[in-house]
Amino acid sequence: MKAPVWTMAVLAVCVVCLAGCHDDERTMDGRIRVTYWEKWTGFEGDAVRETVNAFNASQDSIFVDLLTVSQIDQKTLMATAGNIPPDIAGLWSGNVVSYAQKRAALPLDDYCAAHGISRDQFIPAFWDMCTYQGKLYAIPTTPASTALHWNKELFRKAGLDPDRPPRTIEELDQMADKLTIRDDDNIVQMGFLPAEPGWWNWSWGCFFGGAPWDGEASITCASPQYIRGFEWVQRYAKEYGTEALQTFQSGFGSFSSPQNAFMAGKVAMELQGVWMHNFIHKYAPQLDWGAAPFPYPADRPDLAGTTIAEEDVIIIPRGAAHPPEAFEFLAFMATHQGSELLNLGQRKFTPLLDVTPAFLTEHPNPYIEVFIDLARGPNAVRTTALGVWNEYSDELSNAFDEMWLCRKTPEEALTNVQTRMQSRLDWELKRRAQMD
Repeated sequence: MKAPVWTMAVLAVCVVCLAGCHDDERTMDGRIRVTYWEKWTGFEGDAVRETVNAFNASQDSIFVDLLTVSQIDQKTLMATAGNIPPDIAGLWSGNVVSYAQKRAALPLDDYCAAHGISRDQFIPAFWDMCTYQGKLYAIPTTPASTALHWNKELFRKAGLDPDRPPRTIEELDQMADKLTIRDDDNIVQMGFLPAEPGWWNWSWGCFFGGAPWDGEASITCASPQYIRGFEWVQRYAKEYGTEALQTFQSGFGSFSSPQNAFMAGKVAMELQGVWMHNFIHKYAPQLDWGAAPFPYPADRPDLAGTTIAEEDVIIIPRGAAHPPEAFEFLAFMATHQGSELLNLGQRKFTPLLDVTPAFLTEHPNPYIEVFIDLARGPNAVRTTALGVWNEYSDELSNAFDEMWLCRKTPEEALTNVQTRMQSRLDWELKRRAQMD
């Protein structure tokens, strides 16, 4: 859906104002001024500001000027189209392909080669998310992976070992049944709820060996493995009842609040990311919880350690005034000092393969190594490298809703998505060939 004209006009005005905020080429002491737009606020914003300050203090020729920007992906794209971009922009990994296709980001391969930065220094999944058609367009900043989070106190009450989370999908289902509590026809507590938090509804097929596409020219969400994943999801809807589940879910509070379904004890097990510790610490510090790899189908032990990998990235927009100086900061973010300072401040882990011992000992998340190991493993599922991915993931989320409400079978819903998105992919590949 296109943004309303008035919205685009407001964005355009904001972009012009942002571009004019720091138009001095040099600081008073003669440093080249590099403008950096970033999206983070709160403690995450504090962490990146501390990192920028450390870079500025490390040398005397470049000064990075940090500015917090909302709707950063849209505003950076508009600024680039208007030839008034920042020197650096902090985006999400899902933006990399579209920015590369639109030629809105500079390739970074030559800069990396000159600075001795290479793929073998990074966790592969996070480096690869920054590439498109063999070229590097971004540097990873703050990565994330997902794991099963479980409420140990609810395990105890259900007679389960609080230190022994489920290892297979079958064990998950059995434990979920013991952890579910009903009051007549009303659900009071769920052991596990595939629709909560609902951020990775597209991904359930991946936990059963499926993939959204074949990496070349075919959409594959209607494969037997992908369908199997969504059949597993739909079994929860059928067993517990769509109306009862809807009523139960309507009582959830917002994610960032003490009424969060997991933190409030309404859902005993949940797929969540490394950041969940931050919210537990803030809103439910007394919660007794754990994090472990999400279970795998018993007949597919090769899928142990499946995780969804995501990340924030930084790019140099095309048309930036100071690309070499901007890359000096990107290179700093690829060092232990820069990366660990930022990620310890945001309580995540770094995209680098190696970390210093102090990073692990000082990290407040007691399960941080679980998330690191999952990201390093062979079953890290990353965002699909397609220009139509946002549309595709929306289609898969809509299909999830149809299956969750039992309006369609998984095979019907996923076959419809595959047919629609294959035509969109064919169009993208044809356009890509014409541009090449």
